Amino acid sequence: MLKKKSSLGRQKIPIEKIPKKSHLQVTFSKRRSGLFKKASELCTLCGVEIAIVVFSPADKAFSFGHPEVESIVDRYLSRNLPQESSALQLVEAHRNANVRDLNAQLTQLLNHLTIEKKQGEEIDHVRKARQMQNWWENPIEELGLNELVQLKVSIDDLKKNIGKIASKCMMEQSNMFPPNIGANGFGRYNNFENKQGVGINIASTLPNAYNYLDFRHGYL
Repeated sequence: MLKKKSSLGRQKIPIEKIPKKSHLQVTFSKRRSGLFKKASELCTLCGVEIAIVVFSPADKAFSFGHPEVESIVDRYLSRNLPQESSALQLVEAHRNANVRDLNAQLTQLLNHLTIEKKQGEEIDHVRKARQMQNWWENPIEELGLNELVQLKVSIDDLKKNIGKIASKCMMEQSNMFPPNIGANGFGRYNNFENKQGVGINIASTLPNAYNYLDFRHGYL
């Protein structure tokens, strides 16, 4: 047997009075806003004149009208069309056209604002995700304790690696240029004269090295 779904999905709400007072107030606010919005669209699209008066469950009055609620109500109660001259009718028509244009511009601006707001939220989301991935690129003042500790450990490891690489480079460089020492270990001398050739003066570097006279007399 197939199990029944826990959720029945979107269902049609029965048209009857809502018994719970809090739900009733929320539903009234939503439906009232939707009603006024539809009335505004009807005025913009068709150029009609409209008046809506609604009393809330708490006996508060809410109204919407185009061009004005009072004029529409007065026309309805008197049941007589206003006797206006052609000039006044032309001015009224021009004013209504301007109102429609302004309403259309307002609607367009609101749509652009909504799109830009969504784009800004997406950019902020991408920026935050990138900061989470490359947190070490942020200013130190913005890092937390765990990030600072991790950064210190990474810097210490980097210093150790740099020291090892530097020591290796120095050893390789010293092996490439060995000291030029003579066959007898004391450097080369020209015909045993008191002229130092190319080499290292051992007497100047070792405290117990033989001097030049010992070398001349063949003690070595």
